[in-house]
Amino acid sequence: MSKKNAFYAQSGGVTAVINASACGVIEAARENPDQIGNVYAGLNGILGALREELIDVNQESAEDIAALRHTPSGAFGSCRYKLKSLEENRAEYERLIEVFKAHNIGYFFYNGGGDSADTCLKVSQLSETMGYPIQAIHIPKTVDNDLPLTDNCPGFGSVAKYVAVSTKEAAMDVASMCATSTKVFILEVMGRHAGWIAAAGALAQEQEGDAPHIILFPEIAFDKEKFLAKVQKTVDEKGYCVIVASEGAQYGDGTFLADAGTTDAFGHKQLGGVAPTLANMVKSELGLKYHWALADYLQRAARHIASATDVEQAYAVGRAAVEMAVAGKNAIMPAIIRAEGEEYSWSIAEAPLSEVANVEKFMPREYISEDGFGITEEGRKYLLPLIQGEDYPPYKNGIPQYATLKKQLVEKKLGTDFEA
Repeated sequence: MSKKNAFYAQSGGVTAVINASACGVIEAARENPDQIGNVYAGLNGILGALREELIDVNQESAEDIAALRHTPSGAFGSCRYKLKSLEENRAEYERLIEVFKAHNIGYFFYNGGGDSADTCLKVSQLSETMGYPIQAIHIPKTVDNDLPLTDNCPGFGSVAKYVAVSTKEAAMDVASMCATSTKVFILEVMGRHAGWIAAAGALAQEQEGDAPHIILFPEIAFDKEKFLAKVQKTVDEKGYCVIVASEGAQYGDGTFLADAGTTDAFGHKQLGGVAPTLANMVKSELGLKYHWALADYLQRAARHIASATDVEQAYAVGRAAVEMAVAGKNAIMPAIIRAEGEEYSWSIAEAPLSEVANVEKFMPREYISEDGFGITEEGRKYLLPLIQGEDYPPYKNGIPQYATLKKQLVEKKLGTDFEA
């Protein structure tokens, strides 16, 4: 049987290290020429497969592929496009199989979060029934750190490091000015349902009483009176109060503090900004001067301050995906497994996609302090190893140097276009 080609795509919100996973995939594939032929990448994620817009990765030099390891964002383009269920729109999945068949693709590497794991699983299942089996391997990626069966998710460690450092530096600014200026500072971070990123703000604390003084988690119901009392007490005692708030902070009935009343492409509620909501609350109820900041894309694009641990893990899961595929594995995800013991170490294991797809991992209650406004020592022990080490990109004229790919498309073989 002739060797098959491989297809790689990036999905959903990108990270500072998703390209390190791409680097791992491509370098490992090039080291296995007997099993893998050409490597193609989807232009703008899964849309590249649906539209038959396949990037010929063979046109990219070894140097540029290696440079992906220190390049943020999605080098091949990502997308927020959720395939419907097989029952709702089987045609989308059949189109994927048709494109893969036309280009002799037998390996599907999908780099994303929970929705991507679901797509990966469905492609594997449908390809079998259509008589063109495809080995589908999901590569974990999400700053939200909410995939199950893996100790942590590549992308999270670098966001956690950025949030911890930003919280510490902003807190020093506020502390120096609070006598005559800002009393309350609020940093809004990502995390719709899981508070992992917000929790990372606590790593800025080096001794008891350090900022952040309040962390708001989606897992803990927001109590307005309790929150305002904590803000006022902190200002009275310290002169200022620093808050790290997850965008998904919500009331006890599940209503988001910042529900904008609309949904995104995945059907998720669009959130309109929890920081200004909290700031207005502080101003109207307590009369305190405030500033707020939105970490937004900055937190997930900040490759200059990436965690070395995160970079290493992102690269490792990319390589592992290829190694698993050439070993004949299918419908699995390389998962990071933390070893027991005081000294942090980890390894890669296989996680079945049937247990990964559409499952969210939330902050355990034992990681959150009793009052709901901070993390416990157990939570700190989990988080701290993930932000360790620096892995700076090369600089020129004071600016990081990142890879820019050719992204040359292969010739289309199907006579029909697909509108997605």
